[in-house]
Amino acid sequence: MPNPDKTSHDHPPLKTDETHSTRSSSGNSVSIVLVIVALVAGGGWWMYSHKASLAKSASPLARGEIPPVPVVEGAVARKDVSVFIEGLGTVQAFNSVTIHSRVDGQLQKVAFVEGQDIHVGDVLAQIDPDPYRAQVEQAAAKKGQDEAQLANARLDLKRYSDLLANESVTEQVYDTQKSLVNQLEATVKADQAAIESAKVQLAYTTIVSPIDGRAGVRLVDLGNIVHANDLNGIVLINQLKPISVVFTLPQQAMEKIQGQTAESGSALTVIAIGQDNATVLGEGQVAVIDNQIDTTTGTIKLKATFPNADLRLWPGQFVTARLLLTVRKDSAVVPASVIQRGPEGAFAFVIKEDQTVEMRPVKVGQIEKGEALVEEGLKPGERVVVDGQYKLQKGSRIRKSDSPAGGARPSKSNESAEKDGGQGKPKP
Repeated sequence: MPNPDKTSHDHPPLKTDETHSTRSSSGNSVSIVLVIVALVAGGGWWMYSHKASLAKSASPLARGEIPPVPVVEGAVARKDVSVFIEGLGTVQAFNSVTIHSRVDGQLQKVAFVEGQDIHVGDVLAQIDPDPYRAQVEQAAAKKGQDEAQLANARLDLKRYSDLLANESVTEQVYDTQKSLVNQLEATVKADQAAIESAKVQLAYTTIVSPIDGRAGVRLVDLGNIVHANDLNGIVLINQLKPISVVFTLPQQAMEKIQGQTAESGSALTVIAIGQDNATVLGEGQVAVIDNQIDTTTGTIKLKATFPNADLRLWPGQFVTARLLLTVRKDSAVVPASVIQRGPEGAFAFVIKEDQTVEMRPVKVGQIEKGEALVEEGLKPGERVVVDGQYKLQKGSRIRKSDSPAGGARPSKSNESAEKDGGQGKPKP
């Protein structure tokens, strides 16, 4: 028979332990969940903070933004600009003479040195004068002979005149004698002319310079026989002071040249530039404008005279002739590298107040010595991009730099802008 005391004693403790175990298990689960939630929240917060930190420290390029482009800035200047019209020219001697012998004979003497400065009247060469001196003497002797006959005929005429008065001779005899005297007088005059001609031929044996200039290379050597009809001559003499430059300009320039000449009332100035397109060789004035336009090329020829005191201009030399047309006062001027060229023509990058750029069309009058004369599109004082344009486009942000970063290619001045309507280099 069961013991009621034992039964009542054993069962209650078992119920208490079971309840305590259930409560402990539930509490642990809640703690684990809270820990997991805390870890997830902490991890999420860490990842968000890390991403924000990375985004904050990332470069504009990493954030998908275009960084400012480093460029060299400049300002549109105001200055007086000389406007030129340019053409290709050739230097020519002011006077050029090929010295020929005017008589035939042996060249006995060469009195000049190649490259020597020659003056008018200087003796250049001597032809053997003996044959021509003999001709002078022969003509003089012939004149003496005829003069003797004339004297005798005059005496006879006087006798016949006395006899005619006494009717001792007929009038016919007297007239015949008078005709003889007239004939001999004419012969004496012819003899005198022959003497003068022989003296001229004798004088031709001494060859003198007709102009001031410089002797060239000798074309014939001492001892040779020279002739009046020789093609080569003895030497070429060119006058170098002053000297001439003949150049051509497009026919479209005629109206401007004529208008400026009429306005100034004086000859226009021409500057001769060397083949390096920089060295000034001389300054002269327009002497002649040709009286017709070349129909094959559509150009007009002009001739300018230069003092050439320093002999920097030489016959046959090619030069660039710059005709000074006018001087424009208070014009807008920028470095030549500012001018760019695009599909729609010349333009410049103008810097706005918000440090962005705009592509502004411009009209360039000329590019001279690294400076561009801007007729339309820019005003003095405006800021423009001088270098670093190849990375720019409309609306690009820029930052000032003395030398563009990133290996920016330097802009080159386009010297042909004056010829093609003022367009600079193309924009890549």
